[in-house]
Amino acid sequence: MVQDVLYNKIQQMEPMFPTSKGEELSDLSVEVIRQSAALGERLHPVTRRGVVELVRTMNSYYSNLIEGHNTHPADIERAMARDYSHEPAKRALQVESVAHIDVQRLIEQKLVENTNETICSHAFLCWIHQEFYERIPDEFREVEAPSGETKIVIPGKLREDEVEVGRHIPPASGTLVSFLKRFEDCYGDIKLGEIRKVIAAAAAHHRLAWIHPFLDGNGRVTRLFTHAYLVKARIDGHGLWTVSRGLARNRAAYMEALAGADEHRRGDLDGRGNLSNKGLLDFCTFFLRTALDQITFMSGRLELDGFLRRLDGYVDRQVSFGELQLEAKYLLREAFFRGEVPRGEVARITGKPDRTARRILKDLLEKKLLTSDSERAPVRLAFPTKVAGYYFPQLYPEGVEMTEA
Repeated sequence: MVQDVLYNKIQQMEPMFPTSKGEELSDLSVEVIRQSAALGERLHPVTRRGVVELVRTMNSYYSNLIEGHNTHPADIERAMARDYSHEPAKRALQVESVAHIDVQRLIEQKLVENTNETICSHAFLCWIHQEFYERIPDEFREVEAPSGETKIVIPGKLREDEVEVGRHIPPASGTLVSFLKRFEDCYGDIKLGEIRKVIAAAAAHHRLAWIHPFLDGNGRVTRLFTHAYLVKARIDGHGLWTVSRGLARNRAAYMEALAGADEHRRGDLDGRGNLSNKGLLDFCTFFLRTALDQITFMSGRLELDGFLRRLDGYVDRQVSFGELQLEAKYLLREAFFRGEVPRGEVARITGKPDRTARRILKDLLEKKLLTSDSERAPVRLAFPTKVAGYYFPQLYPEGVEMTEA
């Protein structure tokens, strides 16, 4: 059914949760909880933090890619080091990518500092939008209204205009606060059980996009909010997986599922709410299958024996090019297992004289395969973009990994 009037009553957003005669959603939720909890459990916490940094970059890449903004991971990495392109268009995309990473880190910090943060609140959602839009270039704050007029997006401010998103016409701007209050009351309910929270993460993802509270940036805000929801529900796998990778790699199916859940109820067998129960059920099923696929993917990439084989393979390749010495792999392996390696142990680990061992260490630091907080501090394993495709195959799309922009 094609919508022809603005939504202006919160009852028009029902159902908030899908109903189903089967157990697939519950079964998927249990698997998400189980596999997410086990993800990376054998990794040293210091090594895990390094992988989490890589995953944040990946999340930014894929979330922006969904919006049609393609920034090469190597360009994102350079931007993180404040090395921006002289090309205005590329620089703008770099700034946007860093903004996404910074806001994700801010969200995680906020949830550590306040475990009772009400992430479903109007205030929290506006905070995400404000933090993101205050960081992006001015040209990305301009949008064209249905009237053809250019509008400026004000960071953190709910839209005051009526908009259309494909065939969907979101709620009237004057009713957004009411719709967001219903959103908070439902998905922010502290009484939700563990399985219900997983389903809520999926349902809330759609309903927030459906409300479309801001003039622009709703997609990024929704995905950042979903990350916050997964973190708070403790199903983010220590930050080692991101659903955005799966959504971006199946963008057409993602958009189709979102649009399907926008639809009105299709007869008496499609629930009792104003919107389609089947549409919401199909979206939640798609979302949780995608989440589980991404957890499984990262679990396979973090399996210890497989990772070490790929690490050794990368070093062997660099040795064949004359870029590294063979003993470098012993130092990288040690850092992977121990998290940090004191510099005084490098000679013992490599089995080389001090002078040669120091040269091996210097090479690894210069190539950013190891990193350290200072010239005398212990070293730890690093995960620069140039090795992402070797250490974690298929992390990025074919043609992007193992290449530098």
